[in-house]
Amino acid sequence: MEEALVVRFRLPSLAVYLPSSLTLAIYLPAHLRSRCTFHLSSFATQLRKAGDDTRHGFTNHLYNALIHSNITTFLDDEEIETGEDLKPELESAIKASRASIIVLSKNYATSTWCLDELVLILEQHKACNHIVIPIFYHVEPAHVRKEKSSFGDAMAKHRQMIEAETDANNRSKLAQKIEKWNKALIEVADLKGNDVKDRLEVEFIDEIVKDIFRRLHISSRFPLPQLIGMEDSIKFVNSWLKDASSHTTNILTILGMGGIGKTSLTKYVYALHSHEFDSCSFIEDIGRKFDEKSNGMLGVQGQLYNDISKPSSVQVLDGSIYTSMIENALARKKVFLVLDDIGSVDQLDVLLGSKGLHPGSKIIITTRDAWLTKSCALFKKNVKPKHATYTLKGLFKTESQKLLCFHAFMCNDPKAGYEEVSRKLVNYCEGHPMALKILGRSLHDRDITYWEGYIDRLKKENDSPINTVLRMSFDSLPSDNDKELFKHIACIFVGMDIDFSVTILEACDIETRSGITNLIDRGLLSNRWNKELTMHQLVQEMGRFVVREESLYKPWERSRIWGHESFKVLKDEKGTENVLGLTLDMRMLEKEQLHGSIELKIDALSKMDRLMLLQLNYVQITGSCKDFPKKLIWLSMHGFPLKYVPLNLPLENVVALDLSYSKIESFGISCSYPQRLLKRLKQLTGSCSKAKKLLGSLKILNLSFCEQLSILGGFDHLPKLERLILKGCIGLLEVCESIEQCFELVHIDLSYCDKLEKLPRSLGKLKKVKTLLLNGCYLSESRINVRDKKSSEIVKANNIHINTTTCSSTVIHAMPSYSKFSVISLPRFLVSLSLKNNNLSTESFPLDMSCLTMLKELYLDENPIVSLPSCVRTLPRLETLSMRDCNMLTSVEHPPHTLTVMNLYSKPNKHLLRKVIFDPQMSPLKLSVGWRMMAPSSSEFEGMLKIQPMSGVEEKLLHCLGWTKVDFLNRRLVVTSTGNATLKESEIQMYYEFGIFSTIYEGEEMPDWIMDKSMEPSISFTVPSSPNNLIGLNFCCLLTSPFPYYKFFYLPLIKISNITKNLTWIYDHYIEKVNIGGKFLTLSHWMFGMNEMVCGDHVNITILRERPDDFAYTKECGVSFVYDDGEEKEEDLLGYYKSWNHIIGGDLIGFQSTTGEYILSKWRILLPNLEMDQLSYGYLCEEGANFKDKLYFKALVS
Repeated sequence: MEEALVVRFRLPSLAVYLPSSLTLAIYLPAHLRSRCTFHLSSFATQLRKAGDDTRHGFTNHLYNALIHSNITTFLDDEEIETGEDLKPELESAIKASRASIIVLSKNYATSTWCLDELVLILEQHKACNHIVIPIFYHVEPAHVRKEKSSFGDAMAKHRQMIEAETDANNRSKLAQKIEKWNKALIEVADLKGNDVKDRLEVEFIDEIVKDIFRRLHISSRFPLPQLIGMEDSIKFVNSWLKDASSHTTNILTILGMGGIGKTSLTKYVYALHSHEFDSCSFIEDIGRKFDEKSNGMLGVQGQLYNDISKPSSVQVLDGSIYTSMIENALARKKVFLVLDDIGSVDQLDVLLGSKGLHPGSKIIITTRDAWLTKSCALFKKNVKPKHATYTLKGLFKTESQKLLCFHAFMCNDPKAGYEEVSRKLVNYCEGHPMALKILGRSLHDRDITYWEGYIDRLKKENDSPINTVLRMSFDSLPSDNDKELFKHIACIFVGMDIDFSVTILEACDIETRSGITNLIDRGLLSNRWNKELTMHQLVQEMGRFVVREESLYKPWERSRIWGHESFKVLKDEKGTENVLGLTLDMRMLEKEQLHGSIELKIDALSKMDRLMLLQLNYVQITGSCKDFPKKLIWLSMHGFPLKYVPLNLPLENVVALDLSYSKIESFGISCSYPQRLLKRLKQLTGSCSKAKKLLGSLKILNLSFCEQLSILGGFDHLPKLERLILKGCIGLLEVCESIEQCFELVHIDLSYCDKLEKLPRSLGKLKKVKTLLLNGCYLSESRINVRDKKSSEIVKANNIHINTTTCSSTVIHAMPSYSKFSVISLPRFLVSLSLKNNNLSTESFPLDMSCLTMLKELYLDENPIVSLPSCVRTLPRLETLSMRDCNMLTSVEHPPHTLTVMNLYSKPNKHLLRKVIFDPQMSPLKLSVGWRMMAPSSSEFEGMLKIQPMSGVEEKLLHCLGWTKVDFLNRRLVVTSTGNATLKESEIQMYYEFGIFSTIYEGEEMPDWIMDKSMEPSISFTVPSSPNNLIGLNFCCLLTSPFPYYKFFYLPLIKISNITKNLTWIYDHYIEKVNIGGKFLTLSHWMFGMNEMVCGDHVNITILRERPDDFAYTKECGVSFVYDDGEEKEEDLLGYYKSWNHIIGGDLIGFQSTTGEYILSKWRILLPNLEMDQLSYGYLCEEGANFKDKLYFKALVS
């Protein structure tokens, strides 16, 4: 008798997730949650009688394969005593299982037990989605289905039993049972099974095991770890794994600081997908394994080779031989590799070699070093792998709290009374998963008092598990320079501008350009969009721990001191020559933690001979300034109390001086100064006859928000000045003409110096100035005119004669004569110019700004500009144009074709923007547009949307669309809205976007030329044949509500699937809501080319409700087809519309999902940085789908 194999797999490694009351249930994440306990049973008694031919062959091999794959497998002769009644136990086993493997061999049907079990298994298959895997072991499925050969003989014998039975009741039962057996054999034969015929049994069994894992979505190696808050990361990696568009090897590098979740994420996706490949391998903690032992490299190579190939019995002692063996194995198979925690290029080279990998292989590398992957040997070949990177960030606060509470309270929310301390811990961890996990477990079952003191204790523990993991990234830095740089930033420069920091640190003899890159690559540092240096709080604390280790109990002997310890060192006057940097900001200290007088003495600095970096913000300090350290590079004294800089303050070596928010009244030598001050100021800044200038090293001068500062001069004694920052100096009246002597000046910020009466005309002489910020200076009092001028030219501005001596500079003329800026001379080589919030109208600008030949960034935000100033079009290299919050803006026509970034975002709901037009040569744009700006009628944003009243559409165009007898729409009105904007009433409009024309109107009947109709929310059809070419398809749907009073509807989504060509478009109309009668229609024309739809294609169109709470439902829908007339036309009335770039048949790559669908939605253009789920379109595609590529907007085909 043959065996029926009932498979029950159990994964003991998941036991950590089992509730204490359950022994058979494993709870997985929602999309995998199921009962996953399995068992392999074969019938010992029957096998010995009739199944010995397979019992010791095929069955034994299958059993061993399951055991080898970490599946606990039970055989009946091991679990059940011989001679017991098997049936009740087998019934329980079947009902408790997720899957059954049925081995249908020649003598299978001779066993009534096998047939009874088959019936039960198929009943479970129907009732509980029980997985059934038939194996046709040297039998034909047709013989099983039609009861031929051995199956026919066996069933004939069972029927003879009926004839031999004398008891009528038993006879009836036997007949019913045989009928069930007949049906079961037909059903199992119709299932997709596996046939062993003409195949090697070893390979066949391997495929069966993989098939089990694939169907059950479980890994043969790892259990699924519990991940909280990483759904987006999982979807990204799943999408990358499913993307089969590349025929080369795909490599994904996952980056992030230690403990951020790289290993957990890769274990999760490996568990989901490893069964889909010929071979797979997951090697964890490679960096440590390489370093731990002398033969660590060989051990890792051996593990990789044995995973992807047949284990070798030959001992390999040479790494190069192993690399060659691995290379050959990788070239033969489609593999899935996860190489976790790679620490060097050498490690990658010995594990992957340089020959290349089999097409379709996927490799995930986790590392702290961003540059590492693309530096390995694989990327030095002519055909390089396709490479992507993904950086893991911290969790959001909601997910952070869930993770903390899961480990601390075994639930998702804090216990009563623990809300505030939980919030503090979540803030402390800044989304770091490992920190949250460790802290949660450490605080489990602890009282609130223990919680409250825990963070303070953590900050004092240098050897915490969190710090140990993060320290590995620091220890891996390649040079002492990088380590010193990291300590400087962690202790002093976090939150500061990167250019500012680089200038100071390079003066401290720190190499920063490659150093900062190394820190960023290892996840120790990040550079925000505003060029601010940022560091995760835990990483910053780790860096400060490293500094504390220099002297655990004597902070004055450390190289860097900050915060309360700075205050204590200065108060106790305990400084030493070890100190390189000291920062103290009294406003950052909590007053309740300070005791006694907060006045400090300068004498405390006298022993710090090597001090280079000093911050004393809002510090009350007494004593002689001559006691300041002589080697200062950076001095920051916010709230400086004096009106002038003291003469004896040693500033010879100072590179950056920051006196923001101080009471200083003037700085430098100026003819406007009182005569009595000249002598003192000359002593401060030096004179030409002196060999040494007191401020001769100064590169950065920051006097921001010095509200009493009125005059700034003496620039001729600041020869190295590079950055001048005067933001918010609301009392500043004049900047001296001597600024022309600052030949190295590259950055000037005069933002919100709104009383500035005079800008130096010599500004135009500065050849190195790249950035000029004039935000909020109220330039609107004048009309600006710009032109190029020669050295002897005389400029006339409303009868004002200005003699110029500037050589080929750029001048802005301000008119009329009462203007606050009679002439503004701009540095000709400006790269970035900001004129935000100046109340500038379109007329304020000149006609030509072409002299600014190097200008790449222009910021005109918050100005009452109505249309794009003509002068902007004359800028030959402009790349970034920002007109954010220009709330009067109605049109932007023909911006420079060199633009790569254009920001038109505006918050107010005024709907004034009606026309945006581009040149065909326009570069692809990163576009930002507020949907509240767009007018809901009679407007055009070329390349995205055109709206025009139906009454204004030419009859010829309507005829091209196949729209006839629609003139009745010209007299009607419709109320529409998009986004959350207010509903607006207008004429019925025609909309055009993505190659789709559409209109919306009230009505009860579809046009009579809509011929093919359906009373369902979907319609399927085959495109009818025609001697002419199909050029378009019209689709109409009638929507209504069961509630007569309900007239407010959301427009549905339209999904068109060309099944023949495997193309799917999902269209989300620009208009989202309509307020209309109880019944309304949407009519759309889709322009299709021969690549999208032709005669004979099978097509399905479905109406998808966008919101479940929308009461509109489809009463009827229908289609009609539009063909060309076979004649060549001189003019293509649709030519302009076909010239748009992002239309069906055009460039829709940025709208395509990784599973193939095209999501045609305005939101993809308006919010290009958001992912599929963030735009609420994820449910329309397969699980894990995302947008295939980034979207760069390009209006027209070049």
